[in-house]
Amino acid sequence: MKTFGHTGNAEVGGICNPETGKLETGNYLYAVQVSRNLSEFHPDKDTVVTIGTFDGVHLGHRRVIDQVKATAARIGGESVLLTFFPHPRMVLFPKTEQLLLTTEEEKIALLKEMGIDQLIIHPFTREFSMLSSGEFIEQILVKGLRTKRLIIGYDHHFGKDREGSFENLKNSGPRWGFEVEEIPAREADNIKVSSTRIRQALARGEVEVANNLLGYCYRLTGTVVKGQQLGRKLGYPTANIISPEPYKLIPGNGVYAVNVLSAGRKFGGMLNIGVRPTVDGIHRTTEVNIFDFDADIYGESLTIEFVKWVRAERKFAGLEELKIQLAADKIAVQKIVNEEAGNK
Repeated sequence: MKTFGHTGNAEVGGICNPETGKLETGNYLYAVQVSRNLSEFHPDKDTVVTIGTFDGVHLGHRRVIDQVKATAARIGGESVLLTFFPHPRMVLFPKTEQLLLTTEEEKIALLKEMGIDQLIIHPFTREFSMLSSGEFIEQILVKGLRTKRLIIGYDHHFGKDREGSFENLKNSGPRWGFEVEEIPAREADNIKVSSTRIRQALARGEVEVANNLLGYCYRLTGTVVKGQQLGRKLGYPTANIISPEPYKLIPGNGVYAVNVLSAGRKFGGMLNIGVRPTVDGIHRTTEVNIFDFDADIYGESLTIEFVKWVRAERKFAGLEELKIQLAADKIAVQKIVNEEAGNK
């Protein structure tokens, strides 16, 4: 496929600043040890632990993780993060659609960027969910993680039917030899940061709100597949992207200004999510017109960073009217991209 517009050469792997849309690169080559099961974890230092699903690795999560790292550095211990896959709701409520902010690999990449010493992704199963709060403390926190200090976010619950709480942990600490600390909820623009609020914002297309709560631009990685090539006929070739994971949350329908990360480079682009009502489309698609880009990338992976919502999807009288609107969209998106470039 071929596309056209703003070019950039930032390295893939940085964090997109939600205030500017700018991709901020940095040194994320932390020596993070990743274990796919708690049985693979064998600490040789005192451990400072946090536990959770960490969907999205948002600002609230980052506040907890920063405290874990700081405490571990202070006591000369290891910072440890225990998370789970599949997400508990996917196991406990399999018949209910569960849309998540991050795939397993995206979450691992984001947590690696945080620079934690030990990352454990433990399989979440029905059997695991049946552990009582007391069994969880003894088997997981004490014997499995050898926890010396546990740092959790607000309203943290664990064990069968989420019966365990901060009070349970605080009362059990002296018996098992660990301390526990609860981090209050973080707010951004007077909005309490939570994965649920971010999902709700994205579903409405409010990517700027979501980015503000995440602390980075929301990402979507997928494979480029062949579409109907209508964009090419209109003079705006698009890459049709399909996420490999059906549970990955796709933002609400509309046109967006985005960053496109491909083969280590960043490009500006305009992206449409929707059913293409002007041509009587039925299936929801995600298509991006990449500026200043001319390459065949069918079958390759692209990462999209959502910068700003531009307009809602709507049905036009015909292809000519749609083409006129696409030209206006491109001008609007290029302005956003140029403003982003000016903030570098």
